[in-house]
Amino acid sequence: MTGNNIQLSETIKLPPQNIEAEQSVLGSLMLDKDAILKIADTLKSDDFYKGAHKIIYEAMMELYEAREPIDMLSLSNRLEEKKQLEMIGGVTYLTTIINSVPTASHITHYSDIVKKKNVLRNLISASCEISNMSYDEKNDLETILNEAEKRIFNIAQKTTRQLFLPMKSALEEAFGRIDRLHKEGGALRGLSTGFADLDNYLGGMQRADLIVLAARPSLGKTSLALNIAANVAIKDKASVGIFSLEMSNDQIVDRLIAAQANVDLYRLRTGKLSSEGEDNDFFRIQEAMGVLSEAPIFIDDAASSTITQIRTMSRKLQLEHGLDLIVIDYLQLMQGTGRTDNRVEIVSEISRSLKGLARELNIPIVALSQLNRATESREGQIPRLSDLRESGSIEQDADIVLFIYREDRVKRESEKKNIAEIIIAKHRNGPCGKVDLYFNENRVSFENLEKYRT
Repeated sequence: MTGNNIQLSETIKLPPQNIEAEQSVLGSLMLDKDAILKIADTLKSDDFYKGAHKIIYEAMMELYEAREPIDMLSLSNRLEEKKQLEMIGGVTYLTTIINSVPTASHITHYSDIVKKKNVLRNLISASCEISNMSYDEKNDLETILNEAEKRIFNIAQKTTRQLFLPMKSALEEAFGRIDRLHKEGGALRGLSTGFADLDNYLGGMQRADLIVLAARPSLGKTSLALNIAANVAIKDKASVGIFSLEMSNDQIVDRLIAAQANVDLYRLRTGKLSSEGEDNDFFRIQEAMGVLSEAPIFIDDAASSTITQIRTMSRKLQLEHGLDLIVIDYLQLMQGTGRTDNRVEIVSEISRSLKGLARELNIPIVALSQLNRATESREGQIPRLSDLRESGSIEQDADIVLFIYREDRVKRESEKKNIAEIIIAKHRNGPCGKVDLYFNENRVSFENLEKYRT
């Protein structure tokens, strides 16, 4: 075979694109003054492949924002002012574009094609970056997996939200929210915990908040967290993801049933249930199971979950079923990325990641936490923020820190029998304080104290 006959076996591949669809979008915008309303909030200049089309679309959006007509004359003048008219091919090319489409009625279809091609280009770009990271032996596997998932997820979840929200838009949203709350008579801004006094302090559980619920062992952390989860799922029909690193699915479900049915947990777990008369445990359990079966609660009981695994499952749950609240029991049992063996650094990494996840998914996360033994050596044993076990960064990363304090566990002659004091030790955007709740240990259920004052 001579040199003249040698041919390249590989052809150069162009990135996914559809120039005709891009021209049709731009042409439609010049044909119909209302066409912009159909795509302005979804199509961005970066979605276009051809550089000239990016420039033209940006100019069109400027005209739209200035409430000026998007026609041949206005567009060519705007491009001329920006010294970009010749750069895009002049009036001749604008004429070509407007003649490329007979009607603007299909602009949404053309826009979808342009966006899809850009998603494919972004996937190719992300794949190349992931490939390069994988070849670099300096990167550990956990980091690569996390970054790969993050980049793909960001592409899949790409929205129209701007990276920076203009103050004008933020004020409009704020006024609408404030006006709605005022008209609803001070309605909660966030998800209700189900406990009126606690909601009055918190205003409900706010989006993107990391809420840390901490106490020494056996004071009711899991019970309170499950009560909150059930209240959210049953009363608000909001989706809840529970990551239980300490208890099995069976144990979690038994607690949910006992609390909902108002049945002694020990009797439920041992089968020593009454089936006759007014105190018919079976009847109440059946009713509770009917209610819980309709509740959008999803449980994962993997005992050795890493922050990466929890992040992955949360993203998947939000995509498939929606996700309004995450409960994690408990923080110190989670594993880090393996970059360090220092427990303080690991817990710090986990708390930062949980706060980042709350912001990414725009939902509240309730993370349970142990307290160190310092509380037991202190008179009164009232917990402090410095008692959060293994990391000071928990206090820093959390938007809200709640402590459970039981005076009847400390003082034999306490008058607060079965009363749990919920201490709001940190509240980034509101007041701190204390709330008393009644705790029925046998039925692992917290209740508003008002019920027992009458």
